[in-house]
Amino acid sequence: MEVTGKKVLVFGSGISGIGAAKLLERRKAQVILYDGNEKLKEEELREKLGEGNRARIVIGTFPEELYDELDIAILSPGVPTDLPVVNRLRESGILITGEVELAYETGRGDVLAITGTNGKTTTTALLGEIMGEYKKTFVVGNIGNPYTTAALEMDEDSVTVAEMSSFQLETIIDFRPKVSAILNFTPDHLNRHHTMEAYVSAKKNIARNQTEDDYCILNYEDPLTREFGENTKARVLYFSSRRKLEKGIDLEDGVIIYRNGEEIPVCRVEELNLLGIHNYENVMAAAAMALVYGVPADMVRKSVLAFKGVEHRIEFVTEKNGVAFYNDSKGTNPDAAMKGIQAMNRPTVLIGGGYDKDSVYTDWINSFEGKVKKLILIGATREKIARDALACGFTEYQFADTFEEAVLTAAKEALPGEAVLLSPACASWGMFPNYEVRGEKFKEIVNSL
Repeated sequence: MEVTGKKVLVFGSGISGIGAAKLLERRKAQVILYDGNEKLKEEELREKLGEGNRARIVIGTFPEELYDELDIAILSPGVPTDLPVVNRLRESGILITGEVELAYETGRGDVLAITGTNGKTTTTALLGEIMGEYKKTFVVGNIGNPYTTAALEMDEDSVTVAEMSSFQLETIIDFRPKVSAILNFTPDHLNRHHTMEAYVSAKKNIARNQTEDDYCILNYEDPLTREFGENTKARVLYFSSRRKLEKGIDLEDGVIIYRNGEEIPVCRVEELNLLGIHNYENVMAAAAMALVYGVPADMVRKSVLAFKGVEHRIEFVTEKNGVAFYNDSKGTNPDAAMKGIQAMNRPTVLIGGGYDKDSVYTDWINSFEGKVKKLILIGATREKIARDALACGFTEYQFADTFEEAVLTAAKEALPGEAVLLSPACASWGMFPNYEVRGEKFKEIVNSL
């Protein structure tokens, strides 16, 4: 994708948009940074772009003349591809893609990419640790480090470990990882994708351009990923936490074992610093990706055993008066939040609720049995979740008007030997700008008790 001298629109001024605008400037494009949020201030965006950046900044209503002037439009992940403005751009014959494609075509070296509804961040962080021991590594994407900010530093001998969301994968063109992984498919972001089919289709794009020279690591226990394995061109290796695989990586009598021409015991799960079957699956996926790439088994094992997990994902915060506090703010959908509940090994007071992504909460509530003694509900979804709770026969819930009230209430409800878990099953938007800020606030309140 040649951008030198081209008039390129960057749609969205978040960290991905700023990263894309900076990269385009360095590649000698004529950059227009656009955001429809009229409350933004041009001087603040100019400051983020940095001294010397010549990008034109447009805020608010999209200028009509740009439909005839633009060559390329780079969409930030948060911009829906079916917005009226985007449709007009498409109808005007403007090439529409995303910041991932821009970074991929700029960068060099091999790419190892991970997607799936849940477990992406943990798997990406772990794989980044493994690969970092092996060679020069960049960990980028949905994990919080824009791909575009690292692209120009990459070389032929480096490797990029990328966490890819469905939003990012919607707009790829030639993006082709050497090794990809799809961890699972469960309903999420249906307010954006509208149907489960569209959501799954976006995720599958991660392997769209792969060939028989590449690998795709898939979850054998997810029917959709298992079926996808029969249709992708890449060489497929499955992982499973429930059965022994003749070829792949699985969990057998508490030992993670890799089989692909040779049998390699990776580790015993009791040696890990991570809790829960879902985390054992994340370890299997990361280990398989590294091993098929050629990382020595002893190096993989060393990194796996040293890995402490990621912040905001079933993160132990502290213990106060015999009550253990866990921050699972990254549990932003019901399936992810179920993993948090399943990892608890004591009676738990759960804090849930937030922004509505058109999720259904019944499976999440049904997973409470034997684990959750009380549910504290907050945010825009609290009444909806309460209705689902009653429909499931769960009545031990109460509302809180603020996040701080919810945490303090949960702390009072929990007895010594029990736990308080923030695992909202909802996005943070409306109360917080992102799940990280929500998790940090939880830790701040807990540590001040």
